[in-house]
Amino acid sequence: MTTALFLQALVSGILMGGILALISIGLTLIWGVLKIINFAHGEFLMIGMYLVYFLVAKWGWDPYLTLIVSIPALFLIGAGIFELTIRPILKYPAINQIMLTVGLSLVLQNLALMFFKADVLFAQTRYNAVPITVGPVVVTQGKLIAFVGSILATLVLYWLLQSTDTGRAIRAASQNRDAATLMGIDVSWAYLLAFGIGSACLGVSASLMIPFYYVSPTVGAFFGLIAFVIVVLGGMGNFLGALVGGLIIGITESVGAAALPGSLSRVLVFAVFILILLYRPLGLFGGKQR
Repeated sequence: MTTALFLQALVSGILMGGILALISIGLTLIWGVLKIINFAHGEFLMIGMYLVYFLVAKWGWDPYLTLIVSIPALFLIGAGIFELTIRPILKYPAINQIMLTVGLSLVLQNLALMFFKADVLFAQTRYNAVPITVGPVVVTQGKLIAFVGSILATLVLYWLLQSTDTGRAIRAASQNRDAATLMGIDVSWAYLLAFGIGSACLGVSASLMIPFYYVSPTVGAFFGLIAFVIVVLGGMGNFLGALVGGLIIGITESVGAAALPGSLSRVLVFAVFILILLYRPLGLFGGKQR
C-alpha cells in the first residue's frame, strides 16, 4: 500500500465513521434508556433513505432540505412502532423483546421488497459533481458535509440530554425508573421520547447519506449490524463510546478495503472488534453511561 492510498483510505474512513457514529448513537440511546437492542434499527434507516430518495430523485428537493421532513417522519415512525409493538412487551423477558425487533426487521425489509422490488437506487445530486482535492486525498462534498453534519447532530443531541429538562428526564428514567416516577417524571413519556429521538437520528443520517450512498431494501441490514458492533465496542449506552467506536470501525473498514482483496475488509472489522473485547469486555468506555 502506498502512502497516498493509505491517506485516502484513512480520510475516507474518518468521514464514513462520523455517519456510522450517528447511526450508532441512536441505537445506544435506545439501549441506554429502555435496555432494548432494536434489531430493526437498520430497517428504520432504510425507510428514511427511501423517503429521502423519493424527495430528491422524484420531487427535486435538495438532499439537505429533506431534513425538515426526515427528522420528524422518523421520530413519528419510531414512536408509533414503539407504542404499537414494543411498549406492550417491556415487562416481558429480554428474549421476547429480541424476537419482536428481529421480526420487525424482517417485516419491514420484506415490505420494502414488495413495494420497491430489489432494485438498487441512487439519487444524482450536485454535491458529488466536483471533488475536493487536498494533496493526494480526494473527497466529495457529500461525504464531507455528511461528516460535519453527523458531528453537529451528535453535539446537539448531547446538549439536549445534558442541558434541558427533557434530557434530564430521559436520563433519570434510564438510571432508575422508580426514583424518576417518585420525582414526578412521566417515565412512559420519557421512554417514548428516547425511542423517537433514537429513530430521528436515522432521519438525519438518511438525509446526509443520500448524496453518496445507494438505497435498497437490504441497505439497513449492514448498517444495523455495524451499529450493534459499534455500540458494544464503545460500551453499551455510552455516547462518547459510540462516537469513538464509529470512527474506529469506519477507519478499519476503509483501510482494510484498500489493503485486502474482495470483502475481506469486513473480516478485519470483526477481527478488531473481537480483539478489543478480549481486553475490554465491557467495551472501550464500558460502565460509564453518558
